[in-house]
Amino acid sequence: MGLTNTSVGMGAVDSGLEIRKQAPTDKVVAIAGNPNVGKSTLFNNLTGMNQHTGNWPGKTVSNAQGWCKTGRHGYVLVDIPGTYSLMAHSAEEEVARNFICFGKSDAVVVVCDATCLERNLNLVLQTMEISDRVLVCVNLLDEAKRKHISIDLNALSDELGVPVAGTVARKKKSLDRMMDQLDDLVDRETALTPFKVEYDPLIEQAIHIAEPAIRAALCGKIPDGTAADAGEAAVGEMAEAAAISPCCDSPAALSPRWLALKLLDYDKSLMDELKSYLGFDILEDPAVSAGVEAARDYLKAGGLRPEQLKDKIVSGLVKAAEAVSRKAVHFQKEGYNDGDRRLDKVLTSKWAGYPIMLALLALVFWITITGANYPSALLSDLLFQVQDRLLDVFHYIGAPEWLTGMLVLGIYRVLAWVVSVMLPPMAIFFPMFTLLEDSGYLPRIAYNLDKPFKCCHACGKQALTMCMGFGCNAAGIVGCRIIDSPRERLIAMVTNNFVPCNGRFPTLIAIISMFFVGVAGGAGNTLLSSLLLTLLILFGILMTFAVSKALSMTVLKGVPSSFTLELPPYRRPQIGKVIVRSIFDRTLFVLGRAIVVAAPAGLLIWIMANVYVGNLSLLAHCSAFLDPFARLMGLDGVILMAFILGLPANEIVIPIIIMAYMAQGSLLEFDSLTQLKELLVANGWTWVTAVCTMLFSLMHWPCSTTLLTIRKETGGWKWVIASFLIPTLCGIALCMLVAGVAGRLA
Repeated sequence: MGLTNTSVGMGAVDSGLEIRKQAPTDKVVAIAGNPNVGKSTLFNNLTGMNQHTGNWPGKTVSNAQGWCKTGRHGYVLVDIPGTYSLMAHSAEEEVARNFICFGKSDAVVVVCDATCLERNLNLVLQTMEISDRVLVCVNLLDEAKRKHISIDLNALSDELGVPVAGTVARKKKSLDRMMDQLDDLVDRETALTPFKVEYDPLIEQAIHIAEPAIRAALCGKIPDGTAADAGEAAVGEMAEAAAISPCCDSPAALSPRWLALKLLDYDKSLMDELKSYLGFDILEDPAVSAGVEAARDYLKAGGLRPEQLKDKIVSGLVKAAEAVSRKAVHFQKEGYNDGDRRLDKVLTSKWAGYPIMLALLALVFWITITGANYPSALLSDLLFQVQDRLLDVFHYIGAPEWLTGMLVLGIYRVLAWVVSVMLPPMAIFFPMFTLLEDSGYLPRIAYNLDKPFKCCHACGKQALTMCMGFGCNAAGIVGCRIIDSPRERLIAMVTNNFVPCNGRFPTLIAIISMFFVGVAGGAGNTLLSSLLLTLLILFGILMTFAVSKALSMTVLKGVPSSFTLELPPYRRPQIGKVIVRSIFDRTLFVLGRAIVVAAPAGLLIWIMANVYVGNLSLLAHCSAFLDPFARLMGLDGVILMAFILGLPANEIVIPIIIMAYMAQGSLLEFDSLTQLKELLVANGWTWVTAVCTMLFSLMHWPCSTTLLTIRKETGGWKWVIASFLIPTLCGIALCMLVAGVAGRLA
């Protein structure tokens, strides 16, 4: 779901990639592969806790590298972003391509899914065009066996011309065998002869025309002063020179054949990286320029237009992958994936797909609400008992009251509230959501929502970033990196806040329980709370569609882009690993982020509640100033001030409201929702106030961490301001509408 300790907020700062070897002799190995092939599982099991994270140079794309050791070598493993192709269209694909091409790795391990090997071979073949130091790792052999798919690894190795290892990434023994083959590969003194993709004869001849000059240029064989208009004669001379002295020690160690193909199918981002890596622009070399131009003229004369070239290249790769797969993969049962397809017909159908999505969402909320109440109460009791002991310690040492108030009743009490309110629901919500992710259901959600987003001129991948926002809006912003189009990426960022994060759930659930369900508890009431919460979130999703449409028709005009979305096979989630990963990688990380921003907020709240001007505190003065405007929204000054002070962490909105109503100098907590409702009603709350408070909680400015993350992702303040104002103005307008209609009906 996009959460790491470097993925949001300040962690999104580009720190560059620094290879961290533990010894000078360590080998650098790139771990590549399609998404959903078990690449991360393999990487994590090999490296254990010996991992470092950062960002790729010039990109806000996270990298991970780890260290492991065999009997012969130490290895720095670099986990490349999952990609289907090295024909880069997104930041992740550019990173994968650039590291394989220019990362100076000693080998590349390409991880493949044994259940859909043919599709994965596309990336394998592209990688082998760049490097001959390739090890193909056919993973998920256990799933292939379950689906009655057998793979002849020896035949596959013979066809590809590179070593092939079969693994089940969860099992250490299979990884040990793979590492033995990796040792053999990096120790190999003679070059391998990988399978060469045969393209259309026109393309092959064009490569033959351009390649010799490129080979000579990489080896520094071209004499100075060659005329720019040397033409085919000069190309022929270069070909002869290259044939006499083949390039085997080029400084770039790049394949001249691959580079010829890339120069014909021009990609500006690749050319920029190539220029930076070589230290010169290879197309400024007269002979290379002449050779490439002659090759393009040949293609044109043969009737192959530039816009058709990429399609022909892709077609050649697909045909080659099919041919290799046919010789190595055998299906004992042709309908091995019929069960998945039958399930897809239900989960992705027009009539059943959407109700099932909403039902699962309601189920997740119901389990979260039901399961979080008791541990939240226990944790609250424990933390506030610690607070009492801290007060005793401060009084014992004779600390001034103002210091005791600031540190214990201010900072600590806010932190205790945030932890007790956030931790239990997150500890339930994140594992539940991760189970859906691991089972393969989340891509089906993106598939279902692709059409609505297309109608809004947005990207279907926005559905995945929206799902990430349920846990943390900052993570949803980071997840927008998967969207290729900059325009659509901005739409996803600006509208992500319409999905409530984990920090807003406590406010929404408490208000629903007090004013619309009842505070008696019980399975029936919690189920009704879940349904109402689901309807509220559905409204937030509809607002996402509406605002996305408005942006795409105004400041962010454009045509929706197409994208390839893999529907991975359904898998049985590893429940134990899901729970551990969710707790440590997601729950504790989000909680830690909330604590960091809540501590200074607690100090500010205490100061505002305890510094008096006249007979009123600063908090009361500010609330009174905001009250006339807040009344127009169906709120009051206290509620609006609580939302403003809740900018660092949405979890503290309700405690601030309680504190202001009771004119206390520190946050308070009630033993039951019944007591809290009595306080709110005594201060003028009605069902209209409750509805408007929920709507404004759903639609107001993002938290400070999310805003900071937007700043890091976009590189400026323009879209931070837009992301702040758009949901806020929508929330203000909607609350005014509801309050106005309710006032007329009263």
